[in-house]
Amino acid sequence: MTLDWETVDRRARSGDQPGVARLILQATEAERLAFAKAVEAGIKDTEPDLRWRADVDPGPAMALAVIGTAPTAARAATMLLRRQLRDSWPQIQFGRLTQIADARQLDWLGELGERLCARLPTRDVWNGDEWAFVAGVLQAGDAQPPVTEGVVRGWLARMIRPRGERMPPLTMRLRDDPYLDVLLPGVFEIDGMGADIYNATWGEGSALPRSGTRFHDAVAALVAEGRLERKTILVAVIDRLARGDKPNALRPFVLLHDELAPTVDEIAAHALDYARLLAEGPGVIATLAQRCLRTLDDTGRLDLDTLLEASRPALLRKEKTPVKAQITWLEKVARREPERAGEVFETIAAAFGHPALEIQERALTLIAKHLSTLPGDAVARIADASTILAGDLPARAAAVFGTTVVAETVPELPPYAGPAPMPAPITAAAELAEEIAVLVHDESGIRWERVLAALVTLHADGRRAELAAVLPPLLDRYQGDLTAHSWNEGAALSCLGAAITAATGLPRDHATYQRLYGAVRIAWQEGRRGDTGSDLPAGPDGVLALRVAEIAVHLNGSMMPMLVATPTQVNGSIDAEALLARLARAEAEGWQPWSFDLEQALLRLPRSTAPEVLDRAAGLTSPAGRQFAQWLAGGGLPDPVSEPFTQVGETNARGEFLWDPAVTRRMAATLRPSRDGGLRLERQLLTLDPEKHPEWAPDQFGELPGVLSMVLPHHREVAAAWAIGELAALADQDQRGNGRLLPLLAECTGPVGPALAYGLAYTFGAKQEADRAAAVDAFLVMATGTEPFAAAVGTALADLASDSAVKLNRALPALADIHRSGASAAIWELLTAALPPLLAAGHRAVSDMLELATQVAVATGARAEIPGLAETAARPGSSRQVQEAKRLFSTLSA
Repeated sequence: MTLDWETVDRRARSGDQPGVARLILQATEAERLAFAKAVEAGIKDTEPDLRWRADVDPGPAMALAVIGTAPTAARAATMLLRRQLRDSWPQIQFGRLTQIADARQLDWLGELGERLCARLPTRDVWNGDEWAFVAGVLQAGDAQPPVTEGVVRGWLARMIRPRGERMPPLTMRLRDDPYLDVLLPGVFEIDGMGADIYNATWGEGSALPRSGTRFHDAVAALVAEGRLERKTILVAVIDRLARGDKPNALRPFVLLHDELAPTVDEIAAHALDYARLLAEGPGVIATLAQRCLRTLDDTGRLDLDTLLEASRPALLRKEKTPVKAQITWLEKVARREPERAGEVFETIAAAFGHPALEIQERALTLIAKHLSTLPGDAVARIADASTILAGDLPARAAAVFGTTVVAETVPELPPYAGPAPMPAPITAAAELAEEIAVLVHDESGIRWERVLAALVTLHADGRRAELAAVLPPLLDRYQGDLTAHSWNEGAALSCLGAAITAATGLPRDHATYQRLYGAVRIAWQEGRRGDTGSDLPAGPDGVLALRVAEIAVHLNGSMMPMLVATPTQVNGSIDAEALLARLARAEAEGWQPWSFDLEQALLRLPRSTAPEVLDRAAGLTSPAGRQFAQWLAGGGLPDPVSEPFTQVGETNARGEFLWDPAVTRRMAATLRPSRDGGLRLERQLLTLDPEKHPEWAPDQFGELPGVLSMVLPHHREVAAAWAIGELAALADQDQRGNGRLLPLLAECTGPVGPALAYGLAYTFGAKQEADRAAAVDAFLVMATGTEPFAAAVGTALADLASDSAVKLNRALPALADIHRSGASAAIWELLTAALPPLLAAGHRAVSDMLELATQVAVATGARAEIPGLAETAARPGSSRQVQEAKRLFSTLSA
């Protein structure tokens, strides 16, 4: 018979896999090979997303046609990997496939399986459906799979997330799998495999295992019955732990290690590996290694040199519990081997470098207890090591060793040089095109200002032909961004597309022009962005969109030679003398700046102006010049009123919070202008009423931190109030990335109100280290200024920590970093504001804050009375909170 694509396609679209198979089987091999090109062409012409729009997925039947006609494994793999077919692999009737392969006597199914293995995904592998199909092809071709990440991930996913409600236990599935011996080693060798096991077993955020046999139980069972070699698996487990990974990814292997319960002989064989894990492994792994090494030591089979070498870095680990256990263990060893006690206690002295005073004190106390029994040279070396002790401990060490107290050197915070000047302006159309292409992907405030300034300047210089040669292709390349659509009509980028159209002389879209003209007119007449008649955002980002729309509307109506609002510094500020020069030029040349360009320029002026600039500004006579002079004489924009506002978490009818994890409250801020009238941009920028309930994962300004901060560079509290939701979500929803706004605000000026104070406090408690580092950088810059702020941040931090809106244990390392960087005086202000409410509440992390306060107090020589400290120090008992309170109280009273 003769094969034709129309018939195959019709049957495929009806889901008739048996019918397609019959057509292939009834043809001769010559007819099949001749039909291969028609199959390839037909599949290529099939829409990739047809399976989602059609009632029946045609992909499985088309895949059978590929197997039935392809001349080689390479050609078959190319077609099967096309999107139209790949998504359909799990639905292919595999019996039909092997029937066709047998009829054709194909000898390349194994090669086909190997080629498909090379393209298996390594991410988002949920249940291994693609692997299941490829495994069938390999088995049909009697081939072994390559041990690649895609293969191992697919195989593992198929094992731990099988399809079907009634499946054999995992132990049985592993035992019976033909590729167990080939692929199981890869689970231990490839990074991140443990995370797949963890997520399948426990699930995200769950401390309890799901039902069913767990991976470590199944592997241990196969070891116990001899199906897997115990030595091989134990070596693989220890090697995996030694190479490290994320905590969740290591957990299944820790459990497998515990399930295997290594004997003393097995531990001895891996003593050096366990020693390395004790020193370098994650916390839970170090504890495991410590337990194994102690077992070995208790039997007299641990070499003391190995123990001492591993102990030195282990005593500097941030986890206190294993460090305390290590010190106790070493003391026991010293008693057991008195001839080497000096070496042991010198090793214990390594704990003098631990960041926690509690650990330093424990080591010092223990050494002092045994000092009389130690050799003199060992004592001298320990005394030298004690110079790195912190807090109140140097004085105690001096009394123990009979040495002189070495005063702690407090690093000086280097002065902040101020924001950098703006980069040089763009002077060529080709450079402008390149910058716009980058802007589409990264809307930085600096880049926006350079692009707008160049677009206006190059157009005014009579270089429309150059612009017309390089800018229109951008409109085609980035249609989704630079062309107005229902989802971006008010975005600055879509307004930029209209401005490019105007600058290059392209035919303008009348509807877009009228829409932007109407938005600019409403902003002029009513001082409003957004709502009826205006698509522009009502927030600060809408100021940029308004300015771009103003350019698009007016560019060809007046030969404006330049923008006056282009900043002179990267934080958005404009030097008053530079704006004076621009307006003097406008007056001399007889042109007036556009309205919102001028208003943005005025909002960017510094808070103080040199007298000579005031005098020269008073001599300007144009409308813009007189407005500029009046603005300077009146002191510029008065600070708005910013007040804290508590948002309460939203609940359902049963009183359950709608989000998981629940956000019971979030601190925001209201804004109110402190005067009537003013600029048209002013009232909307300075009026903010947060919603009653927190927003889920807010991201209005997350991608535009520079745009936000540059609108009002000398009123940073306003920007913080608009963005407080994004900053709060870093801590209470574990979002990421929005902390980068804070260093930008730190380069700005203006009083610190509740929004910026709470914003810093939230970001100190961010889950991601990069966001916490951004808060540290911002705090350090602000500490060089003259505006008081640290006490407000401390009060906000204590408030947020009171109900765990911010996890204090996340924030404390950041505060310690600030102290070590030289801003100790500012951190002391923060701590003395935060400690009283935390002491009163008995917060569990207040002990660590007290310890940090002692270190800061010693370094700065601070003497102050902290409410509640004396009462806490006077409490009976030896809890850590009491001990740290006594330490700080003693330091402040000395």
